[in-house]
This record gives sequence, structure tokens and C-alpha cells, in this order.
Amino acid sequence: WCKQMGGIDALEDKNEEKARTLYSFLDKSRLYSCPVKGDHRSSMNVVFHLKDKSLEKEFTFSSEKRGLHGLPGHRDVGGFRASIYNAMPQAGVDALIEFLIEFENKH
Repeated sequence: WCKQMGGIDALEDKNEEKARTLYSFLDKSRLYSCPVKGDHRSSMNVVFHLKDKSLEKEFTFSSEKRGLHGLPGHRDVGGFRASIYNAMPQAGVDALIEFLIEFENKH
């Protein structure tokens, strides 16, 4: 599968682009924030918070309804986590960002 996707270097480039796209959106957002800064950010698990925590239940419900599963973060840490491992295509990240924009515009 890795060879079909272009090899390890190509997968790394794709993963970095997916992460860069998502972090770029989060960093510009007025509703979401990323607690992890700079070089400490993961290209596989992007964590973020809603600046208005009262919207978390609605966010979770709406994302699940949209087919975006597994976003709630660790029960002890809270927030949300988007896992964008190798098998997640750029289209999946784009769909998440589309949802994030719609939810942000609503609130």
C-alpha cells in the first residue's frame, strides 16, 4: 500500500500537507484554538479546543451526524482530536475543515 501511495517519502509529504492545512485553519479561527504550539504539533493527531466550551456537546453531536466520528479528545484532557493517519486522504481533512467552517459560521 505504501508503495502504491508513492512510498514513505510521498506519504510523509502528504501527511505534512494535511496537517499544515488543518493547523492553518485552526490558527486563523475565531472559534477554535490549538493548545500545541510550533514544532511540538503532531502531523497525525491534531488537537484543538472550542473557545466557547458551552458548544462542545452540540459540536460533538453535529460532527457525528455529519459522519465525522471520533473527534472528542481524551476524557481527562477534553477538547477534540482529529486523527489524520496515513490512510486519511486530503479529502477527509477538507471535509472536516468544511464542517468546522460551517459550525463556526453558525456560532
